[in-house]
Amino acid sequence: MGRPDICKIGGVGTVPVDRVETGVLKPGKVVTFAPVSVTTEVKSVEMHHEALSEAVPGDSVGFNVKNISVKDVRCGNVTGDSKNDPPMEAAGFVAQVIIRNRPGQVSAG
Repeated sequence: MGRPDICKIGGVGTVPVDRVETGVLKPGKVVTFAPVSVTTEVKSVEMHHEALSEAVPGDSVGFNVKNISVKDVRCGNVTGDSKNDPPMEAAGFVAQVIIRNRPGQVSAG
């Protein structure tokens, strides 16, 4: 999953809201948030206020997680399966960037 928004819902707890990019998200799955390395279990998954047995790529969902505060994870964290290629912080990467319609000049810094 990409970069979740994090909500605190009274009577429910911490609910990251995000879109499933790859794999499957379902209750009982153990997930890790990166780069903060927080691991927890998914309690429930909902889409449009309806419980799902599983969410698949393309689904925008909210998922309730166990024993996690909204302060433990942030918008921009990546969520993934803890047991199968968990997400982790990259030491570095190379990117090709295309800037379109930028007013003014682009400079270092």
